[in-house]
Amino acid sequence: MIGIGTGPGLFQNLSSLFIVGPIAEFGWSRGDIATAAGLGLLGGLAAPFLGRLADRIGARAIILLAMILLGLVYAGMASLSGPLWQYQLLIFGLALTVPGTSAIVYGKLISQRFHAHRGIALGVATSGISLSSLALAPVVGMVIAAYGWRVGFLALGFVVSALALPAVLLLLRGEPIPTTRPNPHAPSPVVIEGMTGAETRRDSRYWRLALTAALINIASVGLVTSLVPFGMDRGFDTAEAALLVTSFAASQVVGRLVMGALVDRFRPQLTAAAFATASALAFVVLQVPAPGLPLLVAAVFFAGLMNGAEHDLLPFLAARLFGLRAYGEVYGLLVMISLFGTATGITAFGRLHDATGNYSAALTMAAVALVGAAVLFLTLRERPLPLVQVSAHPA
Repeated sequence: MIGIGTGPGLFQNLSSLFIVGPIAEFGWSRGDIATAAGLGLLGGLAAPFLGRLADRIGARAIILLAMILLGLVYAGMASLSGPLWQYQLLIFGLALTVPGTSAIVYGKLISQRFHAHRGIALGVATSGISLSSLALAPVVGMVIAAYGWRVGFLALGFVVSALALPAVLLLLRGEPIPTTRPNPHAPSPVVIEGMTGAETRRDSRYWRLALTAALINIASVGLVTSLVPFGMDRGFDTAEAALLVTSFAASQVVGRLVMGALVDRFRPQLTAAAFATASALAFVVLQVPAPGLPLLVAAVFFAGLMNGAEHDLLPFLAARLFGLRAYGEVYGLLVMISLFGTATGITAFGRLHDATGNYSAALTMAAVALVGAAVLFLTLRERPLPLVQVSAHPA
């Protein structure tokens, strides 16, 4: 919870708080920031390779390097001097920290330890990002209001480097052996369920799952990175608009925990399709011409519900459909593809706003993307996983 909760997803959820300051100081537009952030996320191309490295050398080293880099990125953002390429380069660095601060490493650790209640275990672990967003959104907002956006970035860097990193290193002691089950024909070796990376990439279900992640991120990340200016466009002040960020963060907590509990009991594909449909309808409600603040807060909550559920659902389905044999590599590629959706959503929301003067076109795009994700979830049928024997005491 601590490691995931202070990863780059925290900045993603709070990023709309950091839009107004640079626009005023450097003269950037919302589209400029969105495009720079979208291009910078190409750093996510490294995710499958770092995930494969985590499979080989273990999670602890990847976690340590990622959190150190993340603290340096926040320090760099506090030192921005005006050129847009600086922001883009720092977002690139931010994306490089994803493998060591996400379910690429933490999802495997959780999946190795939990079986019957894996869904809720992943839900609790991945809810860290939602809880930190809920707790820190008003705090960071007040810091920015009092001391400026640069100090806001320094505050995030302090949370990662001085609080989260020591806690993770203290609490994360050792790693479990791969998920196994007894082999009745060979008492000494153990058997791992799962496909290799190559086998997984030849499975069409894998690419459909990846596409669902990209479509969900197009919708939900595009929204959350625009929430504060979206609220201000609707006539609310900064403090009221910040409530939308809090509502989105709350939906992530609920989405993760509820999805985690449900997939342990019901068919996960049907549950995922229902969540995606509910979020799509919420994006339609967000286009109501003159909503009051309560309706807008509620609509943002349901719009973000699938985003919260996805962070639990994606590692759950990756382990369930393809096993843990090459989990880091397999899930890393899923994250990389999902980041293309993230980049598309951020860029599209900013550029469509610049082109049309409002967010209606972007919200329509988001609703369509979520309907597509719901349909794709229903196509993910389960098959028996291959087995491979390994040493009972791997290095």
